[in-house]
Amino acid sequence: CVLCGRTDDCTEKYGEKRTYVEYNLTVHYYCLLMSSGIWQRGEEDEGVDGFLITDIRKEVKRAAKLKCNICKKKGASIGCVAPKCKRSYHFPCGLQRECIFQFMEDFRSYCWEHRPVQEFTDKELRGASQCTICLDLVEHLPVYTVLRSPCCKNAWFHRECLQYQALSAGLFFFRCTVCNNKDKFQKEMLRMGIHIPERDASWELEENAYQDLLHCYQHCDVKRCLCRKGRDYNEPDSKWEIKRCQYCGSRGTHLACSSMRSWEENWECMECRSIFAKSGKYSKQKKRSLGTSEKTNGTTCILEEPSPKFPRQSSGSPRNFLLQSPKIMCQNLSPCSHPELPASDRVTMSLSPMMSNRNWSLRHRRLGEQRREVCNILKELKVQVKTKPTRLNINAENIWSSALKGFRQRIFSPTNTIEVSFSNCKNTSKTNTFAASKHHFFQLLMLHLQNSSLFEGSSGKNLSLDFQALEENLYFEAGKMIAVSLVHGGPSPGFFSKTLFNCLAYGPENVKPALEDVADDDVAQTIKKIKYANSLSSLQSTLQDCCEFLSAAGCLRPVTALCDKNVLVNDILISYVIKRVTLPLESFRQGLKTLGVLEKMQMHPDVFSSIMCHKPERLSAKTVCDLFTIHSSSDVNKVEGADFWMGYLQDVESGESVVTLEDVLLFVTGSCYIPSIGFDPEPTIKFLRIRYPIGNRLLNCLELPITKTYQQFKNKMEFTIRNTLRVERE
Repeated sequence: CVLCGRTDDCTEKYGEKRTYVEYNLTVHYYCLLMSSGIWQRGEEDEGVDGFLITDIRKEVKRAAKLKCNICKKKGASIGCVAPKCKRSYHFPCGLQRECIFQFMEDFRSYCWEHRPVQEFTDKELRGASQCTICLDLVEHLPVYTVLRSPCCKNAWFHRECLQYQALSAGLFFFRCTVCNNKDKFQKEMLRMGIHIPERDASWELEENAYQDLLHCYQHCDVKRCLCRKGRDYNEPDSKWEIKRCQYCGSRGTHLACSSMRSWEENWECMECRSIFAKSGKYSKQKKRSLGTSEKTNGTTCILEEPSPKFPRQSSGSPRNFLLQSPKIMCQNLSPCSHPELPASDRVTMSLSPMMSNRNWSLRHRRLGEQRREVCNILKELKVQVKTKPTRLNINAENIWSSALKGFRQRIFSPTNTIEVSFSNCKNTSKTNTFAASKHHFFQLLMLHLQNSSLFEGSSGKNLSLDFQALEENLYFEAGKMIAVSLVHGGPSPGFFSKTLFNCLAYGPENVKPALEDVADDDVAQTIKKIKYANSLSSLQSTLQDCCEFLSAAGCLRPVTALCDKNVLVNDILISYVIKRVTLPLESFRQGLKTLGVLEKMQMHPDVFSSIMCHKPERLSAKTVCDLFTIHSSSDVNKVEGADFWMGYLQDVESGESVVTLEDVLLFVTGSCYIPSIGFDPEPTIKFLRIRYPIGNRLLNCLELPITKTYQQFKNKMEFTIRNTLRVERE
C-alpha cells in the first residue's frame, strides 16, 4: 500500500486492497478514506471511487514528510483532529494503538489520548454479561475493546464482534441485537469507530442463496411407473410431466402413470387418500377450469379477478376447511382490535351524532398525521433507489402476467429506477409517459391484488390459502410488489384487515382474530353456533354435529361448562385465520422485506396501519391547494392568481365543473392519487403570460395563464384539462 507501506490484505481491517496496474498504484481503501489531506473531487467512476490519481500521488508525497508516532517510520498520512494535537500515524498503526476512525461525515481520526469514550456510572461498571453476538462473556469495563448499546443499558458487545456484524449486515440491517433500534444504535457505533458499509446485507447479495427453498418435489411414486426414462424424468406439457399431490405436495406421479388426461386434474397420493377414506369424506373431485386464468411463461397463473357482483363461493363444507382454499368474500363489519387486548375487552358503543362527528374528526386528523410520518419514513427508504433504470413492458389488459414477468426478469432490481411503458398504448410522448405510466401501472396492480385469490374477505382482507399460488411463490411476489409500490411512488394497498397487518407487524403469535376475519360463510356459521350456544346441552349438541370440523382444526376437546365455549371459539379462529395460512404469511412477509419495508412496518406499526388498512382520503380543494407551492415572476400579481386557483378548486370540489380534482392532479403529475411517499419533485405552480395552462409531468409543474377575470381562467382550465385527458384516454 502506497500510504501505509504494508502488504497485508485483510478486508475486514484495512478495507479492500486495490491494485491499479496502469497507474502503478496499490492502496488499502480505508487508508485512502482516512488520509487527512485528500478529498473526493471526482465522480464515483473516476480514479479510485472518486479520489483522483493526481490527488493520491500528492497525498503520498505529503505523507512521506511525516513520521508515524507509533512505528517511527515515514508516510504517516492520518492526523488526530483534536486541537493542538500533532500526532500522525498510519492506519494499521492507529488500529494497533487503539485510535478511533469515524467512517462518516468528514472521516475524522482521533489518537489514543483524545479518542471519544462512552460514559458509564460506577454501578454500570460492575460484573460481566454475555455478548449477544458471540455469546461469550464481556466484562463491563471502560476500555477500547468493549462497547455498550446506547438504547439497551444491559447490552454489551466486543468491539470486534460489532465490526464483523456491521460488515455483514450493512447499513440497512445493522441494528441493536436486543431491541432492534437502528438510528440511535448506528449513530453511536459510528461515533465510536465502527465502520458500517453503505450496502445491502451479505446474505442478500449472495447469488441463489435461497435456491434450496424453491426446490419442488419431482419424482413418480406410483407403484408401477410407465416412464422408460425413470421415475425422476419430468417433461413439462407432456404426458410425462410430474403432478404433485394436491394436499401434501410430497408425493408425485407422471400424468400417464395415473391415467390423467390433463394437468388441470387433481391427484391425491395414497397416504392422503387413506386419511380421507377413514374420515368418510373422500370424493374424487375435478379441478375447476383455468380457462380464464392468466398464463406467464407457460405457467398457469391463478390470480384471476372475481366478478364484483358474484363473489366466489366456498366449494367445501366446514369440516374440511383446512384442506381447501375458501374464496367467499363476506363483509368485514368491524376491524379487529389491537392484538394485546383480549376479546372480552372489545366493546361496541353507540355514539351520539355530536360525539361521533367529533371522534371522526379526531380520527381523520390522526390519520393525516400518521400519513405524513409514513411519507418521511418511505423517503428514507427511497435513498436506496439508484438512477439506473429498469424498463417494464406492461399489457394493461393482462396486468398480472406482465407485472410478474417484469418482476421476475433477471435484470430487475428493486433498487433501480422503474420505467413503465404500456405495450398496448399507441402514440406515447416520452417526457410525460414514464411518470404517468408508472403511477397508472402501480394503481392497476394494487387493484388487481386486492381482488385476487391471494386474499379473501370484502373490505379488510386476510391472506387466503391457495396451494398453487404457494407452489409458484406468488405470495412472495405480491409482498415484493407492494413494497416496491410504496417506495417507488405507487399507491398503498389500503385493503389489509387489522388482523393481517398485526400478524405482519407484531407476529402471528401475538394476534387474536375476530369472527369478522372468517371469509367462509359455512365456517362462520359453525363458529357462531358455538359462540351463541345458550346452554351446555345445546353447546354439546353443536360440537357433536361439527366433530370432524373441530378435529381437522385441531380444536376437538371435552367441554364440561358453558364458559368453555369462549376458549374454544378463540382456538378455532386462531386455527382458521392464522395457523391455516402460516406458509402464505411467511412467504408474504419475505416479499415485504424488499427495500426494508417490513422492518419499518415493525418499527412504526401505528403509522403504517394508516396506509395498509385504510384507503387514502378523498381529494379536497384544500388538500390539492396545500400540495402545490406557488412561484411567480416579479411582474405577476401572485395574490390574484392564487385567488383564481383556489376559487377554481372550490368550484371543482362542489361539482360546478366538468372535471374532478383527480383530473386536475392527473393533468399535472400523471397520477390521480397522492402517493404515500409524496411527489418527487414536489408540485409547483407558475403564473406566466401564456394562453393556456400546461402540465409538466416531468417536473410536476403546473404553468397557469394570467387572465383578467376568473371566468376566463376557469374556461381555459376546463377546456385544456378536459381535452388533454380525453385525448390520452382515447
